[in-house]
Amino acid sequence: MNLLNISWKNIKDKPLTSFLSILLMALGIAIISLLLLVGKQLEEKFTRNVQGIDMVLGAKGSPLQLILASIYQIDAPTGNISLAEASQFTRNPMVQSAIPLSMGDSYQGYRIVGTNEKYISHFQGEFEQGRIFEKSLDMVLGAKVAKNLGLKVGDTFASQHGYDGEGHHHDNNKFKVVGILKTTNSVLDQLLITPLESVWALHEHHEEEEAGKGANALKLLTEDEHHEDEHHEEEKEITAMLVKFRNPAMGMMISRSINQNSTMQTATPAIEMNRLFALMGLGIETLQLIALVIIVVSGISVFVSLYNSLKERKYEMALMLSMGASRTKLFFLLLSEGLIISIIGYVVGVLLSRLGVWVMAQNVEQNFHYDFNVLSLLTEEFWLLLGALIIGLLAAAIPSIGIYKIDISRTLADD
Repeated sequence: MNLLNISWKNIKDKPLTSFLSILLMALGIAIISLLLLVGKQLEEKFTRNVQGIDMVLGAKGSPLQLILASIYQIDAPTGNISLAEASQFTRNPMVQSAIPLSMGDSYQGYRIVGTNEKYISHFQGEFEQGRIFEKSLDMVLGAKVAKNLGLKVGDTFASQHGYDGEGHHHDNNKFKVVGILKTTNSVLDQLLITPLESVWALHEHHEEEEAGKGANALKLLTEDEHHEDEHHEEEKEITAMLVKFRNPAMGMMISRSINQNSTMQTATPAIEMNRLFALMGLGIETLQLIALVIIVVSGISVFVSLYNSLKERKYEMALMLSMGASRTKLFFLLLSEGLIISIIGYVVGVLLSRLGVWVMAQNVEQNFHYDFNVLSLLTEEFWLLLGALIIGLLAAAIPSIGIYKIDISRTLADD
């Protein structure tokens, strides 16, 4: 304990040098810890939401955009597709399940998804209150939506077109909350879920309003209603279809056929997310390399600091040796200085990384409604601590060896 007290006093005697060494160590630790935390949580969320989905069927465009919009709800949809055309392909015996999605509306920044009961079952959703939707304009809320917006079963509200908060409000057709889901730690938590018929009804009403502004009212009144119903039925559209195959390998053949013989496109979540993580990986690896360089520079700073300290305190060390102190004890005295700097740098670095995750979480929550666990601990961080201690020990050990080379009589005589 006496050694640690002396080491701590020596560190405080060189505030600027010690601060620089701790700062460099902390920055390196913070960058690596932040990348580990964000990467781990992103991987968990992406993996959780994509489970059980072998293919996404949607409008032609960017496959990655289709995946991000349809599965993760963090991008704009690529467009709409015909429900009848999509159903032709999903009736294939190789298709185990197909979940239709219709998107484009929101409420106070949270997305509304038109679908069926299978979507909630797919994410293993369970009800905290209420029941599943049974008719058009029934609405089931994800746990986060209900909590953040203060909605409860029985409440009604009007949605709006688009996601930017500036779209047309569907004031003539209000949704009624009939159920609230428990937390699933999936995309389900941040969505408002309603039957497909709700989305179709809202958009058809909106289109009729727009058309009615310049249309011939007499012509509209005299049209054959039966023919109009059939026409609407044929033109039913959805945004995407989430598909699971009985045999994923055979599903690739269906995917190829759709891309070649239809106006639609398919996207494979596993392939697209691997591409995304590969692109992200290049940036993450570069940042990790930079962080390692910073940590090594921190080690060099500790080395220079202790080397200069040994030169400055050579007389003091010789005096302590002459008074009975062992060289080994003085060796560990300098080693403990390196360890203290490493430990403080590690603790400050981890705190900085948590602060960085918190700032990032606020931004991600505001824009995408995803949340990060700021206080989570990773096994890799214990290895990071071990690495910091090793660098601190190595940096301190090299100048500390000079203790064994001190000539006591000559050093005391010279000074």
